[in-house]
Amino acid sequence: MEGDFGRPERGPARDGVRPLHGQKALVTGASSGIGRAVARALAEAGADVAVNYARGETAAEAAAAEFRALGVRAVAVQADVSREDEVEAMFARTLTAFGTLDILVNNAGLQQDAPVEAMTLEQWNRVIGVNLTGQFLCARAAVREFKRRGPRPEVSRALGKIVCVSSVHEVIPWAGHVNYAASKGGVMLMMKTLAQELAGDRIRVVGVAPGAIRTPINRAAWDTPEAYASLMTLIPYKRIGEPEDIAAAVTWLASDAADYVTGTTLFVDGGMTLYPGFEAGG
Repeated sequence: MEGDFGRPERGPARDGVRPLHGQKALVTGASSGIGRAVARALAEAGADVAVNYARGETAAEAAAAEFRALGVRAVAVQADVSREDEVEAMFARTLTAFGTLDILVNNAGLQQDAPVEAMTLEQWNRVIGVNLTGQFLCARAAVREFKRRGPRPEVSRALGKIVCVSSVHEVIPWAGHVNYAASKGGVMLMMKTLAQELAGDRIRVVGVAPGAIRTPINRAAWDTPEAYASLMTLIPYKRIGEPEDIAAAVTWLASDAADYVTGTTLFVDGGMTLYPGFEAGG
C-alpha cells in the first residue's frame, strides 16, 4: 500500500458518493438514539450494518429493515456488551451474516446516577461494565477479526476502524455521575492506548465525544423552554446537538477521508468544552 517515499497509494474510487461501499460495520446500542443515527448514516454511505441491541428487539429489527431499504444488508444482533460470552456470540453472528468486519462503532452506554455516598457498587459496576468493559470486549473481538482477515485495499486503506463513542465527560468532571465520568475517562485512555498499539497494523482507533444531544436519555435537559434555556448557558453555539451531528462525524472518521486520523477524540459539542463560564472574561 506504500508508494514512493512512504506515500500511501490511493485506493479505487468508492461507488460514487458512497464512501463505505462494500464495508461491513457493527454498531453497538444501535436500536435508538445516537446509535441508530450512526447506523443509518453508515448504511447511507454504503456499508452493510449489524444493529446491536441489549433489549428492544422490535426496534432493532425495524431499524435493520429501514437500512435494508437503502440497498445494503442489515441484521439485528442481540448482546449485552458487558458480557464476554454475549459479545463473542454477537461477533460470530455478524461474521456469519457478512463474512467479515471493517468498522466497529463502540456506542452502547448507559447512566445510573447517584451522589457518591448513595451510589451502590451495583450501579458503579453496571455503568463501568457497559460503558468501558463493553468497549474493550468489542474492540478486542474486532481486532482479532481484522488481523485474521488481512487487508482489503479494494474497500479500505486501513485494516480496520474502531470508533469509540465517549462524551465530553471524558474531560469535564460531572458531580453526581462519578461512575459515568470515570467510564468515559477510561474510554479515552483505552482508545489512545489501542491506537498506539495498533497503528503499526494499520488499524485506526478514534473517539467521538458528544456534548448535549437531543436523545431520550437526557430529555429532562431540553424538553421544556426553561430547561433548554438553562442548557444553552453551557453551549456557546446556542443549539442542542442532534444524533445526526454525531453520525456525520462517525461516518467521516470511518472513511478513507480520515485515513491519517488515529488516537484522537473529535469533540462534537457546540463548544461545551470551551469553558463557557469565561465567555465574558470570567
